[in-house]
Amino acid sequence: MSQMATAATEAEHSSSQLGFRASMSAPGLLVTCVLILFALALVLFLAFRANDGSLMGSGFTVANFITVLGDDLYATVILRSLAISGLVTLATVVTAYPVAYFLAFHAGRWRATILFLVTLPFWTSYLLRVFAWKVVLAYNGVLNSALLSLGAISEPLMIFLNTPAAVVVTLAHAYAPFAILPILVSLQTIPPSLLEAASDLGARPLLAFRRVVLPMSMPGVLAAALVVFVPTIGDYVTPSMVGGPASTMIGSLIQAQFGKANDWPFGAALSITVMLVILLLVALVRLADRKFGSRT
Repeated sequence: MSQMATAATEAEHSSSQLGFRASMSAPGLLVTCVLILFALALVLFLAFRANDGSLMGSGFTVANFITVLGDDLYATVILRSLAISGLVTLATVVTAYPVAYFLAFHAGRWRATILFLVTLPFWTSYLLRVFAWKVVLAYNGVLNSALLSLGAISEPLMIFLNTPAAVVVTLAHAYAPFAILPILVSLQTIPPSLLEAASDLGARPLLAFRRVVLPMSMPGVLAAALVVFVPTIGDYVTPSMVGGPASTMIGSLIQAQFGKANDWPFGAALSITVMLVILLLVALVRLADRKFGSRT
């Protein structure tokens, strides 16, 4: 009887745990299904519709994808977007890693203050931050004024604003916290005993970093790269404000289709194409991560 009572108690406890987990995950599942999966399904539906001037189009066709794949303009813009996003990701991760390393191992009691400063830009509007960089890089902006006062140039330069470099710098600054935090979490999971063991075995700090810290923090680095790369490839606000015609990215074309052109089906086809390209790149990164993990 006692065994049956114990089994019944365990079954009741397991059932209550299952119910608790279901109730806790229900809001997230609801948001995912309604706001994400439904939106993706709607975009996929629109991508195969023909534009007849109405919101949802009429009939089903693959002409939108044929146009996207057959026009060199869209291939050029997608490749440019990949290049700019790649440079933004590289610049962001390279500059974020030292900050995360300092926070993880050397910040001490200043860690909370520095983390506050890292997240401080989130207190302001994204548009305000982009506009601030426009003020800095403008023809009569802060950077040209500083160079003029130092005597480095004789007249203001026009090479700072409306260039791909301006887009890279602005996006790298805007997404820096998104790279710092994943790398910091990854570095904090490294046991200090491993570094002490490396030091006891005669490894100098640079060698210990290369053989211990960097390999073990690679999951955080890859996560930071994805967190930065995926949203920046579709950004259209920054290129429109600080970039010129040579900085046009695919997000700007998609926004134009849903806005001025009023061609939602073609804009949806562009969105699906970009999403497939991103999924392919993410799959390649995951494959590289698995191979890297297998070697370590």
